Amino acid sequence: MSQATLPKPLSNHELVSSEPWLALKTAATAFQGLQVQDGSVPEAADKKRATELLTSITEALRTLAPQFPHDADYFKALGTDLTRWEETGFGIPDFLDALLAFQPQLAREDGLRHLALFPMYTQNGSTDRLLEAVLVEVIWPDFIAALEAGDYSNKLFVPLRFLDFTPGYDTNSAVLFPESVSIRETPSFTWGAIFQDREAARFRKVLKAAAQITNLKLPADAAAMLDDQGLTEETFVMWDLIHDRTHMRGDLPFDPFMIKQRMPYFLYSLEELRCDLTAFRECVKIQSDATADPSTRQHAKLVQYAVIFDRIFRFAITGSRTRNYDGLGGQMLFAWMHQHHVLHWTDTKLTVDWEQVPEVVSALGDAIDELYWRSIDRPKISHWLAAYDLVSQTLTPHPASVWAKGPDALPVTEPLREMTNQVLDDEFPLSMFYEALSKKLRPVIESTIGITGASDIEGIWHNKDEG
Repeated sequence: MSQATLPKPLSNHELVSSEPWLALKTAATAFQGLQVQDGSVPEAADKKRATELLTSITEALRTLAPQFPHDADYFKALGTDLTRWEETGFGIPDFLDALLAFQPQLAREDGLRHLALFPMYTQNGSTDRLLEAVLVEVIWPDFIAALEAGDYSNKLFVPLRFLDFTPGYDTNSAVLFPESVSIRETPSFTWGAIFQDREAARFRKVLKAAAQITNLKLPADAAAMLDDQGLTEETFVMWDLIHDRTHMRGDLPFDPFMIKQRMPYFLYSLEELRCDLTAFRECVKIQSDATADPSTRQHAKLVQYAVIFDRIFRFAITGSRTRNYDGLGGQMLFAWMHQHHVLHWTDTKLTVDWEQVPEVVSALGDAIDELYWRSIDRPKISHWLAAYDLVSQTLTPHPASVWAKGPDALPVTEPLREMTNQVLDDEFPLSMFYEALSKKLRPVIESTIGITGASDIEGIWHNKDEG
């Protein structure tokens, strides 16, 4: 397919297999091999090759730009940033102008596509600021638009589906955040994107395996998600819509948790769990609202399953045991449900009393909310100790833990960093149940690296193309 004669518009299949996109992807991937961690190309011998690759990239972008008329300002600024980078000798890249021009949150339309090219790191992928490119489309069903326009306003939230990507996203990374882009100064960020197709595909594969391993009989509506990628994607969009907005809502400790600062990792665990359990509780309310749209109520029930199953299966045993705050949150939810007698491991079979689950799980969210509400009346060190107490009431600390011995054993009169230093990398080790489960489930989790919903979404592509 000639770059000069691209039809307008291309279908998704045509776009990902088009000559200009493949040329851009190939050139950007090759360019990564010339870069170092800060994104620059330091070797003089590599400058000529960098220029050649950048020429291929800019030519491909020029041909592809008409496919994205809504991003015209971005393509223009991107071209300028690429040219300036070359003219300044491929030093540390600065793509602030292109980033400011890329505003996907302003046109959240189901199926709307974007091409994003930035020097950036990919969370849970590469820590290097390499030149990465992604082709994506927005997931914005009508019921989500109605929720966002009503009680769940979140102007920054952009749910996406992968179409194609460079190697930085052939990883566990499921987000596209402007904070990861190499820029000269930090602006006010106005959007954050999550790849719901990856989250959904990963969830379906892990849950299917976990249910088989634990002999868990899934409720019929939960089992339906295992056979429906699109339904699961929409469920994760609803979950993340509410989760994302929760980070800045509620009775919060004075210091925002999401600011980069060093503190005991169990505090991050409680924050992420708080946001998930807020989504859970809100979905309990929506499901019980007889006046709500039937589709919204259906997805609200599915969000509750997704929060529980993703947390207790995938989150709990994913990643290393070094300050794994998401893992800790999964462990805590499982233990809380078990200790409140709605989750049972009996005769090597996992069962859940689903009728009692909403009340029990909501109670954990309430306990975290109470901790937060009391925080503004406490010194920071006392808040940290209270948070540890909340976690350790449910999970057993490591026998070597200094924190578990209480304030008398801790350097409470020293700078707070000394308190943080006393937290073990694996302060709350896996239980015997999780030790056994991880041996069978971890290989499945690891096999989901780079997964997308592409194979299941193929029919959706065809339907859109025919329409």
